[in-house]
Amino acid sequence: MTPRSVSERYDESDVRIRPSRRTRPRTKDRPDHADAIQGRVIAVDRGRTTCLVLDHNKPVTAMKARELGQKSVVVGDLVQLVGDISGTEGTLCRIVSVQPRTNVLTRTVDDSAQFERMIVSNVDQIAIVIAAADPEPRHGFVDRALVVAFDQSIAPLIIVTKCDLANPSIFLEPYKTLDVPAIQIERGADLSDLRAALDGKRTVLL
Repeated sequence: MTPRSVSERYDESDVRIRPSRRTRPRTKDRPDHADAIQGRVIAVDRGRTTCLVLDHNKPVTAMKARELGQKSVVVGDLVQLVGDISGTEGTLCRIVSVQPRTNVLTRTVDDSAQFERMIVSNVDQIAIVIAAADPEPRHGFVDRALVVAFDQSIAPLIIVTKCDLANPSIFLEPYKTLDVPAIQIERGADLSDLRAALDGKRTVLL
């Protein structure tokens, strides 16, 4: 018996067609999130972000929206939030956009100092904390911090602790010409000046 040709044995009814996984066509349109609420990032921990909602001054837990891609979110960022922003325990909202930053601080993440990671943004003030003694203060540390502050247009403040152990006046003399304010603290001292310097400002302590 002569075998049939391929065209005789099969037709289009024998071909199985896998149905499409999508029931609706994809769209390039993205929501404009016109109802988004502004918040400020106050903590970032393993993908979960804590934001302070500016409308009611309550903390909420948020996840970064997919449309942000690889864009990082750091402490200090002003962001737009959608979803449940009540702050009730167990609720979750989304960060859908990050507002332009006025300044950023970074740190190196490897020994060769080739890679840097952004750690905080939108800072008003850098407080450079040193001890008058035990350990001895170092000009190199203060000078590097001042370079960062001036480069990012952030107001610097020097805070000297343990002033009951040593007088820091000689150490602080070079910074007077730069008009960098310094607050000296000793055990049991009145902290009114320090509180006034920090009040109403987003301050990074170094």
